[in-house]
Amino acid sequence: MPQPHVLILGQSLGLTAALRLAVKFMGSLSTLRIIFALADLQCTGAAVTASAPMFRQHGIPSDLDEAIKLHRAALDLRPTGHSLRALSLDNLAESLVDRCKQHGIPSDLEEAIELHRTALLLRPPGHSNRPISLNNLASSIEDRFEQRGILSDLDEAIELHRTALHLCPHGHFHRYVSLNNLAVTLIDRFKQQGILSDLDEAVKLHRAALLLCSPGHSNQIMSLHNLANSLVDRCKQRGIPSDLDEAIDLHRTALLLCPPGHSNRSMSLKNLAISLGDRFQQRGITSDLDEAIELHRAALLLRPPGHSDRSVSLNNLAVSLHDRFQQRGITSDLDEAIELHRAALLLHPPGHSDRYMSLNNLAVTLGERFKQRGIPSDLDDAIELHRAALLLHHPGHSDRYMSLNNLARCLRDRFKQRGILSDLDEAIELHRATLFLCPPGHLDRPASLNNLANIIEDRFEQRGIMSDLDEAIKLHRVALLLCPPGHPNRSEFFRNLASSLRARFQTLGIPSDLDEGIKLSQAAILPLPTSWSDQCRSFVNVANSLLDRFKQWGVPSDLDGAITLHRTVLFLYPPVILIDPGLSGVLHMPFTSDFTCHILRSTSLDCLATSLLDRFKQRDVPSDMDEAFGLYLQLSHLPHAASRNDLKAAKSWATFAEEMNDETALVAYQTALKSLDQHVALLSSSSRHFHVVREVTSSLALDAFSCGLRRGTLTTAVELVEQGHAVFWTQLARFRSPLDDLALSYDTGAALAEEFKQLSFRLHQSPQTRQLTMQWDDVVSCIRMLPDFSRFLLPPLFSDLQKAAEDGPVIIVNASQYSCDALIVHSAEDPVRVPLDITQGEVSELSSEFQSLAEQFGSADHQHKLVGILRKLWNCIVHPVVQALMESKVQPRSRIWWCPTAEFTLLPLHAAGPYEKNKDNLSHIFISSYTPTLAALIRARQWVSLDPSTQHFVAIGQANPDGGKGLRCVAPELAVVAECLTPIVSFTSLEDSYATVQGALDALNHNQWIHLACHGMPNRQQPFESSFAMRDGPLMIKDIVQSNWQNPEFAFLSACHTTVGDEKSPDESIHLAAAMQFSGFRSVIGSMWSVDDEVARQVVSAFYRNFIDDSGRLDCTRAAVALHKAVKSLRKKIPLEQQIVFVHIVNSNIDLAVKLLLRELELNKTSGDDSLRTTSSRSFRESSLKVKHGTSAVDLVHAIGDVRGDVDETDKFDYVATHRFTVLSHLERDDIIRKSAMR
Repeated sequence: MPQPHVLILGQSLGLTAALRLAVKFMGSLSTLRIIFALADLQCTGAAVTASAPMFRQHGIPSDLDEAIKLHRAALDLRPTGHSLRALSLDNLAESLVDRCKQHGIPSDLEEAIELHRTALLLRPPGHSNRPISLNNLASSIEDRFEQRGILSDLDEAIELHRTALHLCPHGHFHRYVSLNNLAVTLIDRFKQQGILSDLDEAVKLHRAALLLCSPGHSNQIMSLHNLANSLVDRCKQRGIPSDLDEAIDLHRTALLLCPPGHSNRSMSLKNLAISLGDRFQQRGITSDLDEAIELHRAALLLRPPGHSDRSVSLNNLAVSLHDRFQQRGITSDLDEAIELHRAALLLHPPGHSDRYMSLNNLAVTLGERFKQRGIPSDLDDAIELHRAALLLHHPGHSDRYMSLNNLARCLRDRFKQRGILSDLDEAIELHRATLFLCPPGHLDRPASLNNLANIIEDRFEQRGIMSDLDEAIKLHRVALLLCPPGHPNRSEFFRNLASSLRARFQTLGIPSDLDEGIKLSQAAILPLPTSWSDQCRSFVNVANSLLDRFKQWGVPSDLDGAITLHRTVLFLYPPVILIDPGLSGVLHMPFTSDFTCHILRSTSLDCLATSLLDRFKQRDVPSDMDEAFGLYLQLSHLPHAASRNDLKAAKSWATFAEEMNDETALVAYQTALKSLDQHVALLSSSSRHFHVVREVTSSLALDAFSCGLRRGTLTTAVELVEQGHAVFWTQLARFRSPLDDLALSYDTGAALAEEFKQLSFRLHQSPQTRQLTMQWDDVVSCIRMLPDFSRFLLPPLFSDLQKAAEDGPVIIVNASQYSCDALIVHSAEDPVRVPLDITQGEVSELSSEFQSLAEQFGSADHQHKLVGILRKLWNCIVHPVVQALMESKVQPRSRIWWCPTAEFTLLPLHAAGPYEKNKDNLSHIFISSYTPTLAALIRARQWVSLDPSTQHFVAIGQANPDGGKGLRCVAPELAVVAECLTPIVSFTSLEDSYATVQGALDALNHNQWIHLACHGMPNRQQPFESSFAMRDGPLMIKDIVQSNWQNPEFAFLSACHTTVGDEKSPDESIHLAAAMQFSGFRSVIGSMWSVDDEVARQVVSAFYRNFIDDSGRLDCTRAAVALHKAVKSLRKKIPLEQQIVFVHIVNSNIDLAVKLLLRELELNKTSGDDSLRTTSSRSFRESSLKVKHGTSAVDLVHAIGDVRGDVDETDKFDYVATHRFTVLSHLERDDIIRKSAMR
């Protein structure tokens, strides 16, 4: 009677509702059956669907909770002894397991296990359902293992599955399930404990399970995949190729059983793709990788947005594309991989179990792209992603070690790129935390010790703190102890400890460190190396340590041993021999293409040559010297981009060739400067790279110039000094401008420019490969084949440089350790050498004397000392040059250009003279200007202002910078600028809270005319860190140089020390004014030392009132005149040193009218006659109207007339210094401390 009633209800209300109503109206026995049916319906959905549980189908938690309540009720109605109690126990247990997986409630899983144990007790040996209970209990215990990681649970689950299988002999209905379950659990244990026998047994069990699946069997596809995956695991362990091949065949068979539309097709595509990817990793078969990518693409198409496994396919495709990028360097693969990882990350929001994997994978690919292209944001993003991943791995998490290590590695990369010490410190702390997670006995402890030691040694190299080096040595010792003979890292750890001990010996001179280092380096050679490069590193380390000991104790056998080892390295890595393709087309390569080997060869070549020369000095064996210089000559024929090691070796060659008067000296300098050019071309404009250049170059160009003069090759000398002099700015100009032009020239040019940038960065970033260097050379060759680019990255020829003398001779003044000389370059005649009767040391002393005097300007009367210095300059340097100019028929009052080097850049050559009655000073004879290089002068004459119809001017003032002293006169100063300029230009003003770093950069990028009123902050030790103080922080030189300026014209830097550069390298003056000049500003006004706040306001006010004329437009060529008039009008109101603090720097033809104005000043000061003063002023005004770029200086001088006379020398120097017309001002001053606010 009840069943039809229920079925009728089921037809009208649905079966679930019918069962609920039946519970209300039926008796107890029927109620038991209906409760059981309803619980099964809620949890298993057996009455509704044959395949999916209602909860699992719809994911409604209340269904699961209600099912558990009903199962509990059913269990209560089946007391102990009831024939179906075991079934109710199993049903309730499975529902609790489901809820545990859903909500993570540990007590649910514990209760489920106990229920399954009870059910197993109710099914003793011999019971037909005992295998089911064994399997259920094993599965629940395995779930607990996955949740808590207790290995004893895994062991128990395996034994339960074994027992179940034993109860399911051949032909048993449940045998397939038991075979599969035991195999899966054994693989889980293998992954935990690495027991290979577990893996072998799992393979056998999966084979047996597959045999039970005849064609068409519902489980055939799963069995094929299970066996294939276990074979892949075994191949990874034992490297048996046949296992992987069989796995791929099995996956292909499974895919054939899943035609389009099959529910398992996407899984089969994925499994086959992963196995093909594994075979590619093992054998490098590119077709496997290509097929894997296409399979992953197909799988992804079957998992559209919203599919539960879409993120898995996104990740798999991204990983395969990344693999292909690493093999072939196709940048689009890397870009696509990054976008796929980004998409996968979006599908793994906070709280998702796979979020860590997506964060880590995206971070790794971004880090890879940074190494390829140098995009700083990629590295920054990678670091932030690794930080986020680390937050997901709280202390105690099994993957926390990997997260700490990944983040530390990226921070170390950023430190190497940007030199941020805080990154280095943080990386050290992360490696310490990593080591803490690797206690004694941990498999990764030796590697963690080594990583920490290496990065602490990095910090020692930066800061020189001996405790860091001592700690690194201790850590290396412990790491080595944990690597017994036969350990794969033992040789590396020997070398690392030896290197640290050698560093300590070089610092402290402890002989035992050197001796121990030699023994360790020798021990590193004995084990079988992982590569030839490792073996050669060991040879080089031993050889260098023997050389150190030879220098310490002079033992001849040490020198002989070092020579033998370095010869061995050169034998193992012979030079690349390029044979003319027109003859044979043969390219003989060394034993390995690893560019690291080239670095080892370059180092060994230099060390071997040096050692041979040392032995020649000791034993006077001519063959040693011949062999040494023969080795060095190999450097002049490198078939690839030069490395820093090549540059250092070429410098050593030049030094020894000079010392021994060898005929290869000039070739050595040419090779060194060529290497320098190539090396700097691969560097970005950062402070770290500037210091690298300074360290490596030192006096290279100066000595090369001297060598060329002493050997009579004057034109070569000019080419050499031009190539190396002011190398950093010259390289930036020579490299940046042609590259920009190239990018705009043709489609081919743009592609070559982009390829050149990427290859250059990759060569600099990572250990270089021969393939990369050959690609770089090929691209450079292609660029040089384009019209107008034949000299790309090559120094100008003398015939081109000679054009710098078209408006007057250029005098290069050089101080080298070998000689001091001047060389006069004429426009149409051979250069003239003028030997100077002064040494480099004397020039340095004179420069220091002048700098010390300049620091005291304004505090006392120093006229006598100043005149004494100017006389020395005349007698030793300038007068011999003037005599040579006269002999060359250079007319008096002609224009001459000084091109000083080294300490000469700090001396006022233009102001030199005898300073005696009836004798002419230089300013009476010639009109002096300055240029840092001949090429700079040529470029300046080529620049043409685009002269936009609307002139855009921005005034930026920051009176209250972050952490700086307030400036009360900034606001009035900007008000004056606005009052003067608003009527004639498009004027913008940024003040106070608007004058931020980004605000200033945005304004600078959209205006051609700039006025900056703020604190200037020079940094002599780190010149690229010099900056202007904004509200939120410093606006640095590196930001200015990298800005995208639009036709810049003029900049007034109303801040202190804007022309103060690096005191150690006057040739490479990196200062704020120079940065503006390099950025393209044709005219810049800057300061040489501290500027009084009130004085700055007065000078600015007077300057702009003189700067504007009746034309209604600004003209940067009037800047020097306006500055002179401004200072002149304030002479009686401001101190002397403040009168000369501002200098005018031009990036175009020097404004000749300013020089005439100085001449007018001399006329006025030598005569008290007002009529003469009036006449000269009128003459000046008339003449200045005629001033145009290229106008003859002689004509303009004659327009004023020639008046001689005595002048007040200090006052004259005042004005000469005020208008020192340099393209790059090198005068440097220390801060002058004043009570009033200084900028």
